[in-house]
Amino acid sequence: MSNRSSLTTLIDDAQTVITRPVDFYRNLAKTGGYADPVIFVIVMAAITGLVVGVLSIIGLGSPVGLAAIIIFPIFGLIGSFIGAAIMFVIWRLMGSAENYEAAYRCVAYASAIYPITTLLGILPYLGSIIAVLWGMYLMATASIETHQLAKKTTYLVFGILAAIFILLNLSAEVAQRQMSQKMEGMSEQFESLGKQFEHADEMTPEEAGEAFGRFMQGLQKATEQDK
Repeated sequence: MSNRSSLTTLIDDAQTVITRPVDFYRNLAKTGGYADPVIFVIVMAAITGLVVGVLSIIGLGSPVGLAAIIIFPIFGLIGSFIGAAIMFVIWRLMGSAENYEAAYRCVAYASAIYPITTLLGILPYLGSIIAVLWGMYLMATASIETHQLAKKTTYLVFGILAAIFILLNLSAEVAQRQMSQKMEGMSEQFESLGKQFEHADEMTPEEAGEAFGRFMQGLQKATEQDK
């Protein structure tokens, strides 16, 4: 793999990670500095931010908007070093003799899939599952091809990790959707209250009390349905 950080090399590397991960990690240079992988992470994170921004504009995904193009590279870069530190420990426990730089390079180039998995994230539950499985597959491939670890041990470790992350992600997604539904129900109730009190100055105290009582009953019903 070339050490150049040109746009052509970035595109070639990304395509190889996505389409031929075994070849990529088999030929991955374990040394050479952090410049190339850092630039790769920043570019992939910026593209991911662009995807998020476009999805936000059309009403899908996070409401962060095009600011994601700036935010994602910052957090992506920080996350890549943290993720590499975690993987460095895991690989050492599995018997790898490679240093932190090799671990960082393995993790950094796996960011090639982030724009795709982010786009797939609009699919309820399935997108999250695909993202976890794909990411764990790349780390397993790096374990075998770059760190020269045994296949049996690798598939066992990353299979367990994949199962754990899938359960965590699905649980978080279920909780998020439930909260979203609950907030929508509460928003409808507050909107209803606003309409009922548009002419509050014309209501008698009894009518105002009845309107507020109906609002509280509707709010309680919406809350109970979301439990």
